[in-house]
Amino acid sequence: MSDSRGVSLKLMSHIQKVVDVQSKVIYFLLCIILSFLLTYSMYEPGLDQAQIYVLFLLFLAIGLWVTEAIPPFAVGLMVFGFLIFAMNSHYSQVDPDNVREHYIGYINSWSSSVIWLMLGGFFIAEAMSKTRLDKVVFDLSISRLGTSPRRVLLGLMLTTALFSMIMSNTATSAMMIASVLPFLNTLEKDDPLSKALLIGIAGAATIGGMGTLIGSPPNAIAVEALNNHGIDIGFLEWMMIGFPISLILTVMFWHLLSRKYLGKEIKLVIEPEKSSVPVDDEFNKFERIKKRIVLGVLALTLLLWLTEKVHGIPASVVSLLPIILLTMSGIVNADDVRKLPWDTLMLVAGGLALGLAIKETGLASYYVEKIAG
Repeated sequence: MSDSRGVSLKLMSHIQKVVDVQSKVIYFLLCIILSFLLTYSMYEPGLDQAQIYVLFLLFLAIGLWVTEAIPPFAVGLMVFGFLIFAMNSHYSQVDPDNVREHYIGYINSWSSSVIWLMLGGFFIAEAMSKTRLDKVVFDLSISRLGTSPRRVLLGLMLTTALFSMIMSNTATSAMMIASVLPFLNTLEKDDPLSKALLIGIAGAATIGGMGTLIGSPPNAIAVEALNNHGIDIGFLEWMMIGFPISLILTVMFWHLLSRKYLGKEIKLVIEPEKSSVPVDDEFNKFERIKKRIVLGVLALTLLLWLTEKVHGIPASVVSLLPIILLTMSGIVNADDVRKLPWDTLMLVAGGLALGLAIKETGLASYYVEKIAG
């Protein structure tokens, strides 16, 4: 009986995988067909072949990102391949002597300042996770603000928002949820505090990401676009506006969640997490040294980011500092580097290349003039 049940489960799992693959293939084909139709409907005699290629790629990339017919990072790689082959084919006929100049910018987006900014943030996030500084911050946020549900929610949301300003939103959410899970397991299944905490952490990570240049990829992409147009915005200039707005929005969101989910004030019993590591004075001393190194690197990096106008070193170059120091000190090793979210960098690089193509081919200015008219 158990054998037949196991076979049935394996068969159902196999059937589900087949259905998932078929669904993705259907979505992929639909995206291609819809992109062709949209490009055809928006075609005008004023558009050249390169602009038509980019317009089709724009619709196709958006469709694939929305439907997730293929992984998002794969869409970024597809953007590179399409642009290089399509632009090479077009400019080989139009401008055969300078073909390389027309698509070299797309390749260079892999070394964009946006990529280095995010990579530095990834190294800092990994180092904080390895040294368990994230757990320390969780305990501090609880102990400082009290143990009532509203204060616990506020403490965790503010902590998440602040972390999201130096780490990616996704990494911050994953780190904070992992930190709060032991506490959530002590609550009842339908406890409204659980809903408030999970929604609050996700929302605070998104809102906090607006606070600094490295908090969220769109921030760095926007600054890169502004810099290309001669508008220079540094780390501190962005933070002077983004930081207070992020904190205000986080508090407003906390107030809404408190009103919806947290009616009565009760005190919670929160026990500190017990470490599974055996007590060893030498080991603890070594761990404390590593934490101090990470805190020192973080403080130095933030200081250089904030004083960019004083010393003139771009924020993307400063991002090399945590990458170098954390690997030289052995806190982040080769295995940790392999686990970094490289797929996110591929996705961002593909988006940068697509944005550059829209600008360089004149497609953006063409439709801006149409809208203005």
